[in-house]
Amino acid sequence: MSLSRGYLVEVVVKEVRGFCSIGYKPGDRFIIEKYYIRSNQEKPICLHALSSMLTLITPFLKGVSARDLGIGSEDNVGYVQCPDPGKPYTCGGTVVFELKRTNLK
Repeated sequence: MSLSRGYLVEVVVKEVRGFCSIGYKPGDRFIIEKYYIRSNQEKPICLHALSSMLTLITPFLKGVSARDLGIGSEDNVGYVQCPDPGKPYTCGGTVVFELKRTNLK
């Protein structure tokens, strides 16, 4: 029996509703692997968006399915969003992120 070395999660901007102050656009992405974040983009990683993922990323990285976490209908793909509600409540908007998990083997 081979043991998994864990997972990595590719975080992809799926949709932007309203105005994102970071300037995220659909297709922007970064990688979360074990306990660090990798990004080759010039855009910073938004703390508001990251905070919406943190309680879910650790169990997702350790093998808990997106279905069991209540964030998706497939085991390895889930969705979260930025907590900014957008207009009429704020001048911003919300960003929907797709979390795609891959086994590191």
